[in-house]
Formats: sequence, structure tokens, C-alpha cells
Amino acid sequence: MPDTIAAISTPFGEGGIAVIRLSGPEAAQVAGRVFHGRRPVAELAPRVQHFGKIKDGETVLDEVLLTIFRAPASYTGEEMAEIGCHGGILVTRRLLALLLQNGARAAGPGEFTQRAFLNGKMDLTQAEAVMDLIRAQTDLGLRAATEQLEGRLGSRVRELREALLNVLAHVEAYIDFPEEDISPETGAALTARLEEVRAGCAALLETAGQGRVLREGLRTVIYGAPNVGKSSLLNRLLGYERAIVSEIPGTTRDSIEEVVNLRGIPVRLVDTAGVRHSEDRIEREGIARTLRHLERADLVLHLADASRPPEGEPHPGSLLVLNKADLGEDPAWAGRKAVRISCLEATGSGPGLEPLLEAIAERALGGGFSRAGAGVAINARHQACLSQAEAAVGVALRALAEGLSAEFIAVDLRAALDAVGDIVGRVDTEDLLGKIFSTFCLGK
Repeated sequence: MPDTIAAISTPFGEGGIAVIRLSGPEAAQVAGRVFHGRRPVAELAPRVQHFGKIKDGETVLDEVLLTIFRAPASYTGEEMAEIGCHGGILVTRRLLALLLQNGARAAGPGEFTQRAFLNGKMDLTQAEAVMDLIRAQTDLGLRAATEQLEGRLGSRVRELREALLNVLAHVEAYIDFPEEDISPETGAALTARLEEVRAGCAALLETAGQGRVLREGLRTVIYGAPNVGKSSLLNRLLGYERAIVSEIPGTTRDSIEEVVNLRGIPVRLVDTAGVRHSEDRIEREGIARTLRHLERADLVLHLADASRPPEGEPHPGSLLVLNKADLGEDPAWAGRKAVRISCLEATGSGPGLEPLLEAIAERALGGGFSRAGAGVAINARHQACLSQAEAAVGVALRALAEGLSAEFIAVDLRAALDAVGDIVGRVDTEDLLGKIFSTFCLGK
């Protein structure tokens, strides 16, 4: 029988209220040992807040609201209790310590959601969506996490799994009757089904880039020579003065990184040191960091001064941005494909930056990011599993085409089935579950 766990579910620090959760077979009893209201906890109606006091012996720690959730109608599928108390640091710690003294143990990161998964309240994709929901930085990310929490991704994965099961059942029937070979007609039908599965895997794999952008942001490096307006651009995009702006070359020595919501797309902006020859050891290190950021960038904004002639060629694959357009454009830029802006004329995301905002959105959308399709956005774990499944299905298709025995085909189909099953959590691997839930907040 699982033990009863407890944790503070609200963020650390002072606030109006805090919530402490308990889950396990003795959640109500543990709460009842410290909660004093009009009725004993055993007689309290579930899903209703009940007023009372938390006492440590005869000492009143706080006046609280207690809610009981009976199994299986709770978040974890177990009996649960939630205590709403005043949000002071000391009072919440004292209250949690009191619950631990009375039979509960401290919950680990994500243990409430892990119990919900193990008790069949959600599949693994829905469990992962809980943290995506908490960490969402834009409306698109929030919507994607919500739809995954509702089971949209899990539903598509289960459809793939069901299709693989049907094909495997047919193949294993031929294994049971070795005197029969797979007929050309049956082989064609099985091939068509497997092609559909492979196409389904490929369609989900195409959302991997979108999922990473939603969770981490579009890594966008602002790059260029000194004094072209890189820090000014960062400040304008953020809407506040984050970086120091100076006419002195080499002012930015280190990279500055911030996340901003641009047209619903989370963009992780990196302002970098201006690239030039320098004898200053610290500035050279800043330039080296700039080059490392360029290697990991999804998008490079190569900023240049429109009022001065070009200095070399733009960084390969970058979006050329000509700043200081208000000063007039040097004839050498005539006919060059670039986004022309003026940080001086921009206020926050005002008209001076409008062309750039449009260009960033187009680059993001062109890279597989879709506002309409944000509901399905796989993460790195899903991507690895789907890649394995797609490869195994490909091998099974080749075996079918070459007329190999059903045993060989079945081995590859089982490998694909296991990989797809791992996505929704049809696994018994404690290491995998421990790794996933260790990234969760305490109390969730």
C-alpha cells in the first residue's frame, strides 16, 4: 500500500494564501489529527471547503480551509486533502512539518502527478503536459499544453499503436500456421497499413521543432559589428532597458539572454558582443561566446548600419536587418534583400520594428511552427520514440517487400509497438518515470 505524501503546492515566498496537499490512503486521517473544525474530518462532505484551525497541541498555528477528495475522484486517484492557509513562509513550513510529524512523508518532485499516471488518471503525455502548462510562456504554448493535457497527442499515439497491433496480430497468425505464406493480396494490405503508420509517425515528428520552440523559445541571436544597434534592438523588443547602450565600441562584453512574446511566438533573444578584432582579453572571450551562440541559433539577426557601407558578407542563413534607416541608406545597400528598421523610431514593438516582427514570425512559421497546429507539439522524448518506431516500421516494410518469413517481420513490428507504447507510458521502467517526474515542481 502506498504511503501518504504531503507538500506545499504553491510557490515559495510570501503570498495571500498557500496550499498544502496530501495524497494517500491516510490523507484525511493525517489532516484530521491537526485540523479542528465543527465536525470530525471523517464526517466532512468531500469537495467542499471546511473552515477550522490547525493546532499543534493546544497552540493554534493558523485558521484554514480544508477540502477532502475521496478516491478515486481526485487528481491522483487516491484520497487527497488540500489545506488552504495564509501564505507566509513560516506558517506554511510549520504546518507542513506538523503533517509530517503526524504520519505523512515529504513528497518528491512530481510525485502527485506520477501517482495520477500510475493510477490511470492520465497517460504519460498528459502528465508531461502538466509541466508544459505551468511553464507556458505564450498563448500558443498554453493552448498546446492544454490540448495535450486533454489527451490530443495521446489519442493520436494510441491510434498508431492500435494499427500496429492489428498488423502484428495478422503477422503472428501466419507464424502460428507456418504451412501458409503471406499471400500477395494480404501482403499488399499489410503494407498499406504500415505505410499509414509510418506516415502518422512522420506527421508527428514534423511537430518536433514546433514543440521545442513552444517549450524553449526560438533561439534568436542578434549579431553584428560593434555600434550597429544590437543592444538597442534588444531593449526595444523587450520594451524596457535591459542592455547598456553606448557609443563606445565593445560596451557589450558578455551575452545577454531574455525571452519575449512576439506575435504569440516565444523568442529567446540573445544580444551578443560585437564581432571585431580586439586586443582586450575580456572582449575576445565575449566574441568567442558570440560565435558559440551562432552555432546553436535557430535564427540569426545579422544587424548592420544602413547609413554606412557593408562590412563583409552577412552570416550564412541569417536574416539581414538594416538598422538606422532613419539616417538614410548608403547606396551600397541598394537592391539588397534585407529588413529595414529604425530602433530610434521604435517604441516597444512600435512601427519602427514592424517589418522585423513580421519577418521573425515568417521565419518561425516557415520552420514548421504553426499557430493552427499548436495543439500537437512533441517533445524530445516523444521524438526519440517516434524515430525508433518509424525506423522499425521501415525495416518491417522492407522485409514484407522481400518476402521474408513472418518471424522477421514480427520482431520489427514489436520493436515499433514498444517504441510507440513508451510515449503514452505503457512501460515498466522506473528509471524513465523517475527521470520525467524529477523535472516537476514539488507539490505537483
